[in-house]
Amino acid sequence: MNPSLQIMAAQVDPGLFDLPWDTPIAEWPEDIIAALPRGISRHTVRFVYLGERIIAVKEIGERVAYREYEMLRDLGRHDAPAVEPVAVVTGRSTADGEPLSDALVTEHLVFSLPYRAIFGQHQRQDSVRRLIDALSVLMVRLHLLGFYWGDVSLSNTLFRRDAGEFAAYLVDAETGELYPSLTTGKREYDIDVARTNIIGELMDLQAGEILQMDVDAIEVGDTFVQRYNELWADLTQTTTYSANETWKIAERIRRLNDLGFEVGELSMSRDKGGTQVSIQPKVVDAGHFSRKIMRLTGMDVEENQARRMMNDIEQYRATHFKSSTPQSIAAHEWMTHVYQPAINAIPRELRGKLEPAEIFHQLLEHRWYMAENAGYDIPSDQVIASFIENVLRNKPDEQSFIGKAAEEVLGPDTSDMSGMAGYFV
Repeated sequence: MNPSLQIMAAQVDPGLFDLPWDTPIAEWPEDIIAALPRGISRHTVRFVYLGERIIAVKEIGERVAYREYEMLRDLGRHDAPAVEPVAVVTGRSTADGEPLSDALVTEHLVFSLPYRAIFGQHQRQDSVRRLIDALSVLMVRLHLLGFYWGDVSLSNTLFRRDAGEFAAYLVDAETGELYPSLTTGKREYDIDVARTNIIGELMDLQAGEILQMDVDAIEVGDTFVQRYNELWADLTQTTTYSANETWKIAERIRRLNDLGFEVGELSMSRDKGGTQVSIQPKVVDAGHFSRKIMRLTGMDVEENQARRMMNDIEQYRATHFKSSTPQSIAAHEWMTHVYQPAINAIPRELRGKLEPAEIFHQLLEHRWYMAENAGYDIPSDQVIASFIENVLRNKPDEQSFIGKAAEEVLGPDTSDMSGMAGYFV
């Protein structure tokens, strides 16, 4: 091993030292490369097996690598939706002493897909709206934390399925900056960059005949700005109500919860006439239902999946227990007698199709459709058998989305691409 090689990490995996750092990562052997779908990038990126994990290795300058590593760690401390940094590798050189680029290592986000792969699965036109909604929620969450992205795009984002919608994760913090709070100017610049990039990326998909030509890319970009502004206003604006309209306060809190945010504190004040009440969310955190499911079951799932699970738990409690039964007891019984048996019934070879929480959500959807068509409840074993044969077997494997799927999505030239747009651009 090169004696000048240095690996900086909070916790170093010994397997990192065994990787061929004395070789450009574009030339690393195929037996350690995970053939995940990749897009166009200005950096060379490879996905590498490290024991039972998959990591992303990006060749980049030393200063930028350290800066991005620390930025991703800061975002992690704020529980921001972003990939997890693993290490910075410096002092690389070939066996002949030729210097090589330094590298940033991050965890691969399991069950995630870049936007090009999502459209490559022949998604419905509605997928555009769902991706835009997910990106707007991600931007609002980051801006609330004081994070200025500087290079917002679909390419710099990964998407995971979330109960029929998508949840978005930041994967490139190279241009990001973290402040106590963002100025309006920085927020508006981020929004403008996002709009421009979204329009360009969708037009690129259309040029490659991946996205339907009847999708108006400019309209989609404008919709993103509108969606972001509406969500930002809902979360931050001060609203004034008449004293006899205080019921609207509860209505607004419910709306914030429906958007995936929870109000931790409210600031109210009356004017001199005593007829007005002002309300402004002071502390808002995403994940209202996710935290509930985590507290009740220990499962870490996406927000919409958690909302659907909570609905199923409440239905189970209503039909199997007294109304006074604590939610924690009902949730435990639901896990034991509903959720876990359903997941265990999935054949082992199909469990990589979707993450367990998404499998359960789609199973609930299938149960509802079967009951609606039949006009009565269908036994669970029949629902599960039908779901496995008619739905799950036909889905692509999303746990790693490797091998032939990558070529089908991005074409036969994926091996020539120097990076993955969904990770680093």
